[in-house]
Amino acid sequence: MIVFDRVTKRYPGGYTALDGVNLRIAPGELVVLSGHSGAGKSTLFKLIPAIVRPTTGTVMLNDQDVSRLPKRAIPYLRRNIGLVLQESRLLFDRSVYDNILLPLIINGQPPSEAARRVSAALDRVGLSGREKEFPAGLSGGEQQRVAIARAFVNRPSILIADEPTAHLDPVYASEIAELFKSFNSAGVTVLVATHDTSLFRHWSPRRIALDHGRLMEQ
Repeated sequence: MIVFDRVTKRYPGGYTALDGVNLRIAPGELVVLSGHSGAGKSTLFKLIPAIVRPTTGTVMLNDQDVSRLPKRAIPYLRRNIGLVLQESRLLFDRSVYDNILLPLIINGQPPSEAARRVSAALDRVGLSGREKEFPAGLSGGEQQRVAIARAFVNRPSILIADEPTAHLDPVYASEIAELFKSFNSAGVTVLVATHDTSLFRHWSPRRIALDHGRLMEQ
């Protein structure tokens, strides 16, 4: 369960990104978040893995107060969260395999188990056999698939995607949406921010919107 209780986030200079947000997301939900540029979508998502902290209010994740979590505990929190950003942020001097492997190295997975997980993640995103290639040789949609595999390789219970199809053509965008839905069907809580209201329409997700930092259920 993810719970936002009267969460406000103000940045230096006085800009209010979120204003008194109350939100409950149950395990296994598929949630699509929309809103204009600057509405606060990215900030809302960054509060869950404690990339940023609220100015006031509380963010709870499975009864744990994320908003006041000590810095030393944050890496353990993030092991259960997969994060996909607008830009893939892949390491272009490393192979596809090494990009996906990186989170497993950080978490100390044994080499044999890490190799098995990378192989399974590549298969899940439709890139089996491409592990030796480098990101520069992939299309934008394929690079995003690598980023998704990297986010999912630790088998997180929550997958957060901030505008994951923003720079993709409709065909690739639809394929990425199908991929997120497949994770959700396997029991993963999936949160996606997007300007494309047509994404996920076939699965009737829960839709919420932000308007100048205020949350509106749709």
